[in-house]
Amino acid sequence: MPTGTIDSLDHEGRGLIVVDGTTVFIAGALPGERVEYAVHRRKPTYEQARTLRVLDPSADRVTPRCPHFGVCGGCSMQHLDASAQVAAKQRLLEDHLRHLGEISAEQLYAPIHGPTWAYRYRARLSVRFVAKKGGVLVGFRERRGSYVADMQQCEVLPPHLSAMLLPLRELIGALSIRDRLPQIEVAVGERVTALVLRVLEAPSADDEGRLRDFADRYGVVFYLQPKGPATAYRFHPQEGPPLSYLLPDFGVEHFFSPTEFTQVNPAINRVLVRRAVSLLEPRPGERIGDMFCGLGNFSLAIARSGAQVLGVEGSPELVVRAAENAAANGLDGRVEYRVANLFAATAESVAAFGRLDRMLIDPPRDGALELVKSLAADGPRRIVYISCSPPSLARDAAILVSQKGYRLRGAGVVNMFPNTSHVESIALFERPPGR
Repeated sequence: MPTGTIDSLDHEGRGLIVVDGTTVFIAGALPGERVEYAVHRRKPTYEQARTLRVLDPSADRVTPRCPHFGVCGGCSMQHLDASAQVAAKQRLLEDHLRHLGEISAEQLYAPIHGPTWAYRYRARLSVRFVAKKGGVLVGFRERRGSYVADMQQCEVLPPHLSAMLLPLRELIGALSIRDRLPQIEVAVGERVTALVLRVLEAPSADDEGRLRDFADRYGVVFYLQPKGPATAYRFHPQEGPPLSYLLPDFGVEHFFSPTEFTQVNPAINRVLVRRAVSLLEPRPGERIGDMFCGLGNFSLAIARSGAQVLGVEGSPELVVRAAENAAANGLDGRVEYRVANLFAATAESVAAFGRLDRMLIDPPRDGALELVKSLAADGPRRIVYISCSPPSLARDAAILVSQKGYRLRGAGVVNMFPNTSHVESIALFERPPGR
């Protein structure tokens, strides 16, 4: 079997080497390590491989905490020390800014990081009846392929959810629709845990009884989702507290449905919102834009400063939810929400928002290309950009700096997904006076 010394990590947390001009991505290998590996996929310009033996281990290598690591696709970096994970993500962000955006941040912010385990309050678990495994499997998909990992526990889920994996397997295995229930979406709030069952067929009366018994025994709320996310409805118990999360620094509580987008890591989200507002520096009397505002994660915190906020979001359902949250927190007089497709933004559509003194941008992975291209010369003087994709951030940052006259004042990573290769980041752009 071939051996090699790892140069660096790629964006998926795999070790990277170049052999005779071919890039080899090696799962389970760390920078500086000499490993023996086996190639399982060959392409004209690259190969994919897995580590067979670590011949010279890195000082940053640790023993994975989860017994399913290496098979389950939920985590890819448990073998790397937690602080080294954060440092690797910071380097990845810097590399993308430098090589794709051809820019560097004037300041590198201290990384935002927190609990490494039991942080994941949102998850989508796959369900599959597998006779050879003796019944139903519930968990994340395997790292390679579409099979569901045979999981008895999960270290990144809260302990009460991890302990529920095997009981859920037994429950679903006893249902008449066990092969018509492909997914469970999990949402943990301040006072309630919701489990959304994607049901391709209505449960029988006996099934409903089993679901009620399980919900009562484990203190969860079942939702049933017969079609798309909007069809999910609360099944049992029908009465009780709603899902919500708190931003204590701003005295804000956000309510949400279990199929609406919220950050998976509430502890990190609290710190992220605090830093974003600090960098934005909203002031009373100013008008602030919150682009891709979702259900108001940032806009309500910004409104606490006394500024007026315009939240813009493409989903009409989320705009309704955001307005409800503003009213519930007594901020409806300071926040206005609009529905608009920011992926199709133009100079005219952005101008229709009116003057914005400052702006926060928090787009999906595709970034905010059309929005940043459409900003006018008298646009916001300060922009805080939250990104879940370093390549998209680097591309948009290049436009803001080279075409729109902004300076990249600072950037840093947000470790929203510890033990995975996912890189979240925050960046501050500012237009110098007189520009």
